[in-house]
Amino acid sequence: MTRVVVVGAAGYIGGELLRLLIGHPEVEVVGAVSSRFPGKRVDGVHPNLRSATDLLFCSADQVDECDVVFLALPHRVAMTQVEQWSRRAKLVVDLTGDFRLNDADVFRRYYGEEHQAPQLLDDFVPGLPELHREDLRTADLISVPGCMAAAGVLALYPLVTRGLIDSERVAQFDARTGSSGSGATAGPANLHAERSGAMRVFAPTGHRHEAEISQHLGLPAAMTATGVEAVRGVQTICHATLRAGVDKQAVRRAYREQYAAEPFVRVVAHQRGIFRYPDPKILLGSNYCDVGYAIDEDTGRLTTIAALDNLVKGGAGNAVQCLNIRMGWPENLGLTFPGLHPL
Repeated sequence: MTRVVVVGAAGYIGGELLRLLIGHPEVEVVGAVSSRFPGKRVDGVHPNLRSATDLLFCSADQVDECDVVFLALPHRVAMTQVEQWSRRAKLVVDLTGDFRLNDADVFRRYYGEEHQAPQLLDDFVPGLPELHREDLRTADLISVPGCMAAAGVLALYPLVTRGLIDSERVAQFDARTGSSGSGATAGPANLHAERSGAMRVFAPTGHRHEAEISQHLGLPAAMTATGVEAVRGVQTICHATLRAGVDKQAVRRAYREQYAAEPFVRVVAHQRGIFRYPDPKILLGSNYCDVGYAIDEDTGRLTTIAALDNLVKGGAGNAVQCLNIRMGWPENLGLTFPGLHPL
């Protein structure tokens, strides 16, 4: 069994990691690190894990050497701890924003401070299997992308990689996210009284995930992010311009070819039905990202739609998928839950 430790195990992403890893047939969870609840039962914080585990939270200094460490820490904390965890584990998977950007100057612009471990930025492999699968097979440091970034990239990548998009024009992303994206220790803006019924634009410009999208796709991107009443789920809408002469058939072929063999990306662009475009509601708890599109052939305007569960394919599930690839296991091991409908 592969010995795994989750650091930041009391948060929402940490809880999802524990849910997935406790049931993983090749993994033994040997540590659930929490600075807030050492010695307390894991299922006291994550009640969905009752009867699934007898694990207790532990402190960082109680962790011995292991095979894999998942860092589910707050942003800007992982970069101060990564070297100590690298000495204890062969593989470190970071789920924070600290190593998603490979340029220290871009990091400073979007995160508002100097990077504390810039010498490691080039060593991290992006944890996006659909783009970096071969590099992940031998990676010792993996950085899982942000949830809105992952959705936005997967929706547009088939067209960008085939040169079907006008890459001189800015791709405009409109992202909507549920409250769990703010984490388990979110502040007053996420109180039920403030969040319920709201559609709050919290990042009209300059969201850090737009930098990730630009980095992965190699084109200029701009993002607006809105908090909606849902607890889980992300949906991104992108507006881009097709190159002259690109028609619906070329777009359809690009998506089908790109994702035909991908286990967790589904192309959803139907003519009719309630869920004819990607909707996060039917993806909750699953590791799927659904992508779709619509085209105005008169103007060349392309609209892409992507949806995923921010805590699974947008976080913990994507991390486990990367683990499976790195260890040479079936890619869908421990990740076959299809979501619920109705919910």
